[in-house]
Amino acid sequence: MVDVLGGRRLVTREGTVVEAEVALQNKVVALYFAAGRCSPSRDFTPLLCDFYTELVSEARRPAPFEVVFVSADGSAEEMLDFMRELHGSWLALPFHDPYRHELKKRYEITAIPKLVVIKQNGAVITNKGRKQIRERGLACFQNWVEAADVFQNFSG
Repeated sequence: MVDVLGGRRLVTREGTVVEAEVALQNKVVALYFAAGRCSPSRDFTPLLCDFYTELVSEARRPAPFEVVFVSADGSAEEMLDFMRELHGSWLALPFHDPYRHELKKRYEITAIPKLVVIKQNGAVITNKGRKQIRERGLACFQNWVEAADVFQNFSG
């Protein structure tokens, strides 16, 4: 379980609530800081969606990977609209959870979109997940898995 999200509840784009401990157990986690009103976010989100779908949803053996959306939208309604329109079937920190702001501060988010890939203890594997996906596609995931220390036997 990713320590930084311990005790938190996450939501799906359909509104289902899940416990972070269960959903993130033994997975590489990417915190996705973005907003629907941000054109770079709207540009990158479909690429992230394809990346996630290939690794998790459509894979013969789903990869140990999860995205957690940390919204920078102006309202819960904007967040949900963005999630329903462009997001993959990943998770999100609820809009009204004040922890969103703590995560932005902890991971020094000064611009969006930003994809921060973290270890189970919350340490950063890379804060350049967006760039790595754009440049290397699925190949970057193996590096993340190796850096995470937990999933060394995964082969994509």
